[in-house]
Amino acid sequence: MVAVTRSYQIRTFGCQMNVHDSERLAGLLEDAGLEPVAGDSPADVVVFNTCAVRENADNKLYGTLGHLAPMKAANPDMQIAVGGCLAQKDQGEIVRRAPWVDVVFGTHNIGSLPVLLDRARHNREAQVEILDSLETFPSTLPAKRDSAYSGWVSISVGCNNTCTFCIVPSLRGKERDRRPGEVLAEVQALVAEGVLEVTLLGQNVNSYGVEFGDRLAFGKLLRSCGSIDGLERVRFTSPHPKDFTDDVIAAMAETPNVCHSLHMPLQSGSDRLLKEMRRSYRTAKYLGIIEKVRAAMPDAAITTDIIVGFPGETEEDFQGTLDVVRESRFSSAFTFQYSKRPGTPAASLPDQLPKEVVQERFDRLVVLQNEMTHTLNREQVGRTVEVLVATGEGKRDAETHRMSGRARDGRLVHFTPGATAPRPGDVVSTVITYGAPHYLVADGEPVSWRRTLAGDRSEAGIKPRTAGVTLGLPGFGTPEPLPVVSGCAVQ
Repeated sequence: MVAVTRSYQIRTFGCQMNVHDSERLAGLLEDAGLEPVAGDSPADVVVFNTCAVRENADNKLYGTLGHLAPMKAANPDMQIAVGGCLAQKDQGEIVRRAPWVDVVFGTHNIGSLPVLLDRARHNREAQVEILDSLETFPSTLPAKRDSAYSGWVSISVGCNNTCTFCIVPSLRGKERDRRPGEVLAEVQALVAEGVLEVTLLGQNVNSYGVEFGDRLAFGKLLRSCGSIDGLERVRFTSPHPKDFTDDVIAAMAETPNVCHSLHMPLQSGSDRLLKEMRRSYRTAKYLGIIEKVRAAMPDAAITTDIIVGFPGETEEDFQGTLDVVRESRFSSAFTFQYSKRPGTPAASLPDQLPKEVVQERFDRLVVLQNEMTHTLNREQVGRTVEVLVATGEGKRDAETHRMSGRARDGRLVHFTPGATAPRPGDVVSTVITYGAPHYLVADGEPVSWRRTLAGDRSEAGIKPRTAGVTLGLPGFGTPEPLPVVSGCAVQ
C-alpha cells in the first residue's frame, strides 16, 4: 500500500523576520515528509505565521481562522497551526476563540512544530506550547528558501530596546547574536547554491555584537561578506540610529558588494516625542547620520519608518516630522498611523489622538513623501543601473511587455527585456527613461545581460535548501569554501 504524502501551506503575516521564519518552517515540514500544496487544492496542514505589531493583526487572524472552520469540520484530519508573535502574545486564547486550531507555538520554539503536529494527531486534542526564552537559534534549523537569487540571513534575534510603542521585545525576547563564523558559513552556503544577494536580518541589526562584547562587530561582518566570492549584493535591515557608527558607514562605502541602500527608521521628527517613545537619539543625531552617509555615498537611497499620531503629538511635533522628511530626502518611507497595542507603555499614555486628526496628518505626510519620491526618481532618468531580475515585482508586466527587478540601491525598475528575455536571477544593465512616483522605467534596449547560476536554477524551478548552520566559530574572515556537487552545496 502506497503511503499518501500530506501537503502543507504556510501563510505569513508581518515583517522580514516572519518571512524568514516561514522558510525555516517549510524546511522543517519537508524534512518531516510533507510537500507544498499544489495549486488551489486544500492543504492537509495550514500554518499561520503571525504578526502582532499592528492593531488589526488579531482581527485578521481570527477572521481567517473563522473561514477555515467549515473546512476543518468537513475534514477533521486537516490540521491548523498558529505560530509567530501573535501566538506568543495570545497563547491559549487562540484555542479558546478558535477551538478547531490544532497547534499553537511561539516565537521561541518554531522547531517544535512537526512534533506538536504529530502529538495533536495522536492525542486528538490541541497542543499549545509557548516558551519564555529561545529554545534553539532559528538558523540551526533547515530552510526551504523562497528565492533562487536572494536570501535572508539572520544575524540576531530579539531586541534590547524599550520603545514604548513596540510589543516586539516582549514577544521575541532579549537580543541573541550568532557568532560571525556561523553567519558567514550560512552566507557561503547560499552563494554555493547560486544566490547573488543576501539581506542580513536583525530586530536591531547594527547592535550586533552586544552579546559577545564587540561594538564594531557589525562593520566587520559587512567587510567579511565583501570577501565572499560570488556574493554580489549585501543588504541589511533594520538598523537603529542609536547604534549607527562611523565604522559601519565606512564599511558600506568601502565594501564593493554592500549596496548603497539604507533603511533607517525615524519614527518622529519631534525630540519631545522621541523621548516619549524611548528612542535614544534626537533629530540632530539622526540628520547627522544621514549627512555622513550621503558624504560617503552620494548615490545612497535612504528609506525610513514614520509613526503619525503618537499619543500627545501636537501640530508642532508633526511639523517637526515634516521638516526632517524634507531635509532627509528619503527615497521612500513606510508610514504608519499609531496603533495602540495592549501591553505596551504607550497604550496607557494620556492624550490618545482622535482618528480624524491622525488621518489628516497621515495624508499630509504621504503627499509630501510621494512628491519627494517622485522628484528623486525623476533624477534617475538617463542613468545606467544594474538590475537583478526578479519575479512578482511587476504586477502589470504581462500587459506592458516589461520585466522587473531591483537596482543596487533598492529601487524598483520595470524594463523592456529586448529580443531574448532574461531569467529571474540574471543581471541586466539598462538606462532609466522615466521616473514614476513609485518606480523607475527603462524602455530602451538593455545595455547588457549577464546569465547567472541563479538564473539557471530559477529557470529549472530549483530553490535553495540550507541545513542548519551551527559552527560556533568566533572570528571574522571568509569561511572555507563549501564543496559543490552538481551546482549544490554539500551540507
